[in-house]
Amino acid sequence: MIYCASVGTYSTNCYIFTDDETGEAFAVDCGVFDASYRSFIGSIGIKELKYILLTHGHFDHISGVKALRDAFGGKICIHEEDAPCLLDPDKSLNSYVDYAPLEPCEADVLLKDGLTLQFGKSEIRVMHTPGHTRGSVCFFIGNAMFSGDTLFRLSMGRTDMPGGSTKQIFASLRAIGQLDGEFEIFTGHGEKTSLSFEKANNRYLRAR
Repeated sequence: MIYCASVGTYSTNCYIFTDDETGEAFAVDCGVFDASYRSFIGSIGIKELKYILLTHGHFDHISGVKALRDAFGGKICIHEEDAPCLLDPDKSLNSYVDYAPLEPCEADVLLKDGLTLQFGKSEIRVMHTPGHTRGSVCFFIGNAMFSGDTLFRLSMGRTDMPGGSTKQIFASLRAIGQLDGEFEIFTGHGEKTSLSFEKANNRYLRAR
């Protein structure tokens, strides 16, 4: 099962994925960890997380990570290019906005393209998709894809912040557009979508 809470000033989608067979769970992103988000996790019945997966290192996706790990455990997983964001509010852009302050913490697992993480009887696959940040990634498990701020419904992530690259994000989107099969896409902000819909309708997947 996949559960979503939209948190913080920027309405960041933070996900909890649960395996009903094994009882394991992981989180994807945590922009804010406050009473309402704790209650959200409690309502699912989660007592412990296996992983906290981070799609990238911007403050609105990581500011609550340390508090989440302190409360529910879980190995913090982030791409090696964005790992410094967990320790430096300038690199996460947290110091430039009026937002929940970043509590510094170390990553437990540094992600790379193609890495897989064991989860129950399944695997979580990592796809490096730079462009929004140098270390942006998408996560795949079964027919679910967590795209962070790389791909949105009919749109893409911005590239005008430090570490962003329009050339890189177009290459990442082309790679996503060449994936085989169908995936339900859970985005970092806004509505979920599907790979088939984006292939047919999202002009950025076809950008040169």
